[in-house]
Amino acid sequence: MAFDVVEVGDADEKAAICDGILRNLPDWFGIESSIVDYVRQARDLPLFAVYDAGIRAGFAAVKVHTACAAEVCVMGVRAEMHRRGIGRLLIAACERFCRARNIEFLTVKTLDASRPHAGYAHTRAFYLAQGFRPLEVFPTLWDAANPCLLLAKHLGD
Repeated sequence: MAFDVVEVGDADEKAAICDGILRNLPDWFGIESSIVDYVRQARDLPLFAVYDAGIRAGFAAVKVHTACAAEVCVMGVRAEMHRRGIGRLLIAACERFCRARNIEFLTVKTLDASRPHAGYAHTRAFYLAQGFRPLEVFPTLWDAANPCLLLAKHLGD
């Protein structure tokens, strides 16, 4: 099966992709204010989308923090399309973006295991399988009920 991976340039298209996919993932993105904030951010960030026969299957937006570090700010794959390699394609696109700019570290934040959640257990396993390593837990970055785990991947040789 062949997926198309593209960098989306149009801000309205980026917002539509982000909004549509996040709303398809209520178990991960169930807080309306967070969805609105991610959609707002996605408009201005580099965004990669994966299409399956013209259908928006997934996306990832990258936020460059410094000359040596960028973050997968928000990423989602339609629930019915999980476990088909789309997430790997998106992380690979983010890595290519970073390497082209000599960015050495790619980070991502997700829900820490101290708050049990079956879906996020799979999310953490996915990031670990992509070579990310847990660096630090921020118990109240988002709020006390949602402890944040920061993971990073070194993109060097």
